[in-house]
Amino acid sequence: MPVIAATTQLTCFGDGSRTWAALTDGRCGARPFDAATAARLNVGATYPIAGRADRGRAADWLATVLRAAAAEAGVDARRERVVVVVGTGLRQLADVERWALDDTPCPVDQLHFGSAVRAALPGVREVVTLANACSAGGHALALAQDLVEAGEADVAVAAAADTATLSMQAMIGKVADRPTARVRPFDRDRTGVLLGDGAAAVVVTPVERPGPRLAHLLATGLSCDAVHETAPDVGGMTRAMRDALLRADREARDVRVVVAHGTGTALNDPTECQAIREVIHADQGDPWVTALKGAIGHTSGAAALCGVDIAVRGLRLGAVPPVVGLGNPLAEADGVRLVRDHPVAVPGSLTQVNSFGFGGVNAVTLLEPAC
Repeated sequence: MPVIAATTQLTCFGDGSRTWAALTDGRCGARPFDAATAARLNVGATYPIAGRADRGRAADWLATVLRAAAAEAGVDARRERVVVVVGTGLRQLADVERWALDDTPCPVDQLHFGSAVRAALPGVREVVTLANACSAGGHALALAQDLVEAGEADVAVAAAADTATLSMQAMIGKVADRPTARVRPFDRDRTGVLLGDGAAAVVVTPVERPGPRLAHLLATGLSCDAVHETAPDVGGMTRAMRDALLRADREARDVRVVVAHGTGTALNDPTECQAIREVIHADQGDPWVTALKGAIGHTSGAAALCGVDIAVRGLRLGAVPPVVGLGNPLAEADGVRLVRDHPVAVPGSLTQVNSFGFGGVNAVTLLEPAC
């Protein structure tokens, strides 16, 4: 069974420790657009990472989290066989948009994350990029685990990065009745999702490798239902959950914490509640359920690994942060034990991280405390 030797993320609040602190404090990182942009996009806000606004942001954030996670785990890519698997939803689409607006040629060789990864971790053996929508980070983690368990890598790093783009924000605005000011997961007064900038990295190693052991990476269950281009399907969600439990040889009733996908949308939140009931409640389980997007926005392909980073911190601290923005739970969440207003104490136990993407590309990860 592999272990997570290091994990970090970068969000609108900063690094992983600052993001954890913001979540436990119940803070929202949304920043409003100016009136002209809000009117043009029909989107009221975003969850941005502070700093540079020029090209190459996603690659820079990816390099930042890779360096931090590798340093924490003591990874030396020149001496160990290190493979990096990058999950992303949009790659560097924001850069393509800027080149198009500036009417300048687009240097395609700068759009792949390979050069950024190799600069951050000199000596890395291979870089694999997956573009699996909003569950891309979960799929990257599944492949990283496979590489370690198969002996194809001494160390595998699952990483992810995405930045908000004009085209995605315009799409969000097209399906909203009015501009959304903040994400409210599982709230009956929710008005829709908002994008957040984000990057994350998780170092996966064999249990016998010397170094930190933050959590056991039990399994990631996958499914691809392709029922609809964008709408979630409860069957696909439950298949990914059951696949994770089967791979991990665990019972659904033993899941004590769920870090939900929780997009604050009309379709995802009720469907995710139904999936939790059908798999975990049906097996007499009653987990605490939290979600991150009210605090940090939807970080697209990085969402799964942002959730894993928070899950690992929660396992080590014995706490679960609240769902930021949740005031009035939706009717479909009746019976689902949502974490509200303040953190709850939960001794380190089996934790599930959900991530669901467009086209029914689903990934569900199970973690336990490391001994």
